[in-house]
Amino acid sequence: MQTEEILSAGIDIGTSTTQLVFSRMVLQNTGGFGKIPQIRVVSKEVIYRSQVYFTPLLSREEIDGKWVDQIIKKEYRKAGIKPTDLSTGAVIITGETSRKKNAEDVVEAIADVAGDFVMATAGADLESVLAGKGAGAAELSRKTEKVVANLDIGGGTTNICLFENGNVLDTACFDIGGRLVKISDGKITYIAPKISWLSEKLGLEITEGQKADVQKLKILTDAMAEILAKAMGLEDKEEGSSDIDRANVYIEKMKTNHGITCEKRPELFTFSGGVASCFEEIGDIFRYGDIGVLLAQSILESDFFQQGNVRKAKETMRATVIGAGNYSMNISGSTIEYTEDTFPLKNIPVVKLNLEQETDITDLDEKLHRAMQIYHESRGEGRQIALAMKGLKCPTFAQIQEIAEKLAAQYEKENSPDNALIIVLEEDIGKALGQALHHRIKNRRKIICIDGIYCESGDFIDLGEPIVSGKVIPVIVKTLIFNG
Repeated sequence: MQTEEILSAGIDIGTSTTQLVFSRMVLQNTGGFGKIPQIRVVSKEVIYRSQVYFTPLLSREEIDGKWVDQIIKKEYRKAGIKPTDLSTGAVIITGETSRKKNAEDVVEAIADVAGDFVMATAGADLESVLAGKGAGAAELSRKTEKVVANLDIGGGTTNICLFENGNVLDTACFDIGGRLVKISDGKITYIAPKISWLSEKLGLEITEGQKADVQKLKILTDAMAEILAKAMGLEDKEEGSSDIDRANVYIEKMKTNHGITCEKRPELFTFSGGVASCFEEIGDIFRYGDIGVLLAQSILESDFFQQGNVRKAKETMRATVIGAGNYSMNISGSTIEYTEDTFPLKNIPVVKLNLEQETDITDLDEKLHRAMQIYHESRGEGRQIALAMKGLKCPTFAQIQEIAEKLAAQYEKENSPDNALIIVLEEDIGKALGQALHHRIKNRRKIICIDGIYCESGDFIDLGEPIVSGKVIPVIVKTLIFNG
């Protein structure tokens, strides 16, 4: 069977630490001789793990972009890898660091240093998914046939992802982490705003400049662990009781974006992130200059572990960066059509059109017009977009021709000739629709028509150089970029 190896990079610039991994992926055509190619990733191997660095900051509000740039260049040299060697990967600024005022500028600059197809993104939901996959929670849910929740507890946030049969059920994120209180020379030098609020609610007098009181701080970290346990539904209380009312207030205040909305409760738990890496060695309480070790201790004593449903994560400290390097990429279907010399394309915004019923074809041009109007009003005219479609399951030849006719004619009216016509389909009709579009558009603009990819309006996509002799295209779908 035909195989091809590609290299991937994962770079994670977190609240506490910055690190990088390189991975080798093997792609194989599993379709068999004489059949439509079915390209699959058949193996993934981490071939290089960088040193773990403290994330360099210029101030509480700014990342030290120049120092991050130097870290990445240094690790590329040590690994013997050039940016041009990479086919895919992800740069992720996570936790509190993603809220720094220069985060977006830094991440764009890093992407240029890191490689043509390494994408730049942040977002609590995506981070939760990548950490959960990197920690092995998705794989554990598939093997055990149970609902598994991974809690990735870093310096600034706890990212949660629930998996069932290897698929994502739900995500959540809370402003609970080990570096939200910083300590130097026995004194508190920083308290995050939400932690100040929580300490006041707990009746604790914890202020910057104060001596670090282990007993007070342990009460605080116990409360942080309890909030996470209650957010996961580990404690049953009667609705309307003062305990549950207070817990709901804490959960609401401490969430970053949203809590768990899925009705299914986790049956197993895994923990990753810097705090989880402290589980096995408590040691000196303040050795990292924060409350991370204390928080680890509180979680070890919490309902999570008392109920006996915790399983060891495959990765702890490196879960997110390995998730970014190994699990951020999708591969298009093999029935695709594209104009050569178009790739790579990065950060292309997605506009989605519904095409699930035959009657949807009739006003497809009007739907495209309305979608483009809405997009232009919010983003401005002239920018490249991608049109995503959930289409008909088995369209006829005549229906494909009609879809192509309406898309081509309307897209020509709405966009400048410099913009490629990019179609992203869920159904396996990319080549048929792409050829029909080529017939109508000729050489007036570039065309990319791929299938086997799911995305929504508001997402962004990266399209890499075609691989496996041009049969498939690596795709990264980016959701909720720069929450905050």
